[in-house]
Amino acid sequence: MTAAGRRTDPVETDAGADAGTYADEYAAALAAALHGPARARARLVAEVRDGLADTVAAYAGRGLPHDLAVRQAVREFGTAEELAPSCQRELTVAQVRHTARAVVLTAPLLAVCWYLILATDHGGRLPLAAKLLAFPLAGAAVAAALLAAAALAATGALARRLPVPHRLPRATAWTGTATGAAMGLSALTLAVFSPLAADWPPVALAGVLAAVLHTVVAASARACRECVRA
Repeated sequence: MTAAGRRTDPVETDAGADAGTYADEYAAALAAALHGPARARARLVAEVRDGLADTVAAYAGRGLPHDLAVRQAVREFGTAEELAPSCQRELTVAQVRHTARAVVLTAPLLAVCWYLILATDHGGRLPLAAKLLAFPLAGAAVAAALLAAAALAATGALARRLPVPHRLPRATAWTGTATGAAMGLSALTLAVFSPLAADWPPVALAGVLAAVLHTVVAASARACRECVRA
């Protein structure tokens, strides 16, 4: 094959460039309307963008003017505003799983911290108020972990057989919010009362861990609430 035969057709190149430019604008509009995990959102928008660009280029390659090729492709895909709700539902499920996973992985740690503090000498001389707070906070952590595990199951293997419950995203968002609040209150309680403990360094360390866990879960729960409101 000669060099001339291998040369890219300038008409095809222009059509592909025009299709890519419009697809980039479409993808930007779609991304601005969506909420959810950053990686999942970027992957979903990229898939839509590539599919739209290929469709526009295919119509242009058949000889349609660029504007008409764009209109035909958008007729197939729908506008960014029309496509956003279905994409958002997919991202909401992804965020539900992200938040539920965060709770499942962190809430048991909070319960274990309180158990170790109360069941060993580390919590000696802690005020009664701190000890009374420990039981509901640890219990809330265990309950949240169980609810989050159920959410993971409902959006995982069970989702292939049963529809995802309509209220599950909201329930998961508030489960994460409650868990984050329990972690924040635990961190505050441990920080305030650690100087009174017989062995204060482990208690203070548990407070730092609770604060870190609070940051992780609270951020994920906030993102989940944004998805529910979207």
